[in-house]
Amino acid sequence: MSEVRVPSPIKNRISNVFIPVRNIEHARDWYCKLLGVAPDGEILFGHLYALPMDGTSLVLDQMPMWGGNEPGGPPTYQTPAFMFQTENIQASYEFMKNNEVELVTEIQNEQWFAFRDPDGNLLMVCK
Repeated sequence: MSEVRVPSPIKNRISNVFIPVRNIEHARDWYCKLLGVAPDGEILFGHLYALPMDGTSLVLDQMPMWGGNEPGGPPTYQTPAFMFQTENIQASYEFMKNNEVELVTEIQNEQWFAFRDPDGNLLMVCK
């Protein structure tokens, strides 16, 4: 007996990843510097900024509906929800170090390392 698959209207594609931040302007500037892009996009609705990316969009969000209006801001990622790609893991690590980014790990297995953004979100760079 085989399983019957019901067609889904949901695509198997991720269009956006949201990162919770406490200060949209500060986060925009930090991420734009990290990715080497100009911070010239518009902040939408006072709390959203879509970073110019190749592929899946990355959206910084003060998340007023999800805790952004609370004194501590929205909850942060304590496990990396995605990874940034690099072709040179050593150069990426040195870039982060030189820009005083909080490094959580050293380069692991010559493939990846973890770091925190200014809001405390745990993120990753991977070769």
